[in-house]
Amino acid sequence: MKKRIVVSFSGGKDSTLALYRLIRSGEWEIDSLLTTISEEDFRTNAHGVREKLLEQQALSLGLPLRKVYLPENRTNEIYQQRMGDAFQQIVKDGITDIMFGDIHLQDIKDYREKMVRNHSLNAIFPVWGEDSKRLIAEFLNSGFKTVVTCVNGNRLDSSFTGRVIDEKFLQDLPHGVDHCGENGEFHTFVFDGPLFSKPVNFKLSNEITEKTDPHTNQNCFYFIDLVPY
Repeated sequence: MKKRIVVSFSGGKDSTLALYRLIRSGEWEIDSLLTTISEEDFRTNAHGVREKLLEQQALSLGLPLRKVYLPENRTNEIYQQRMGDAFQQIVKDGITDIMFGDIHLQDIKDYREKMVRNHSLNAIFPVWGEDSKRLIAEFLNSGFKTVVTCVNGNRLDSSFTGRVIDEKFLQDLPHGVDHCGENGEFHTFVFDGPLFSKPVNFKLSNEITEKTDPHTNQNCFYFIDLVPY
């Protein structure tokens, strides 16, 4: 019998590829997608994608959403409390495992493992420790399509926002930028691929918005809005 698992899901390429790995293994029954959303503007945290597009994405994937709403200027205590409530509900639903799409950042992996372990959950990392260039090649060769929604202005020019990741995009990345954006260089939204029943339709906004990280007041991020249609 397959074990049920919840997928921590940003809507981006890494969590999508990790989900794809789980499904192809044949070992897991995907219960749902767990996503954090800003309670101020109803967009996914970090990636800045509208909740409506996230819902269309989940519908095309054929999976239900578990949403955790977070304030933009949240403290770690608020984050842990609200995520803890979500984890408690997952456990009540008879699920013992949750997936994350992290690749290289050991401190984040340790944090996630400790947090879910406190709620009697096991953390699963299908793409952990693998080479970023090989992972993005696997992602693209599998037929997934993804668009860049946000870049860290300290690492990338704003012109990278709104671009669909392909070989040209990867060739244009400056030296030292991770091909999967694992160090926060960029974030994405996956809109088509082998898991999708149909593409998620959107158009790009004509404006790029600049925001400062509310937690550090240092890092500058550029966002482009994906408008559903």
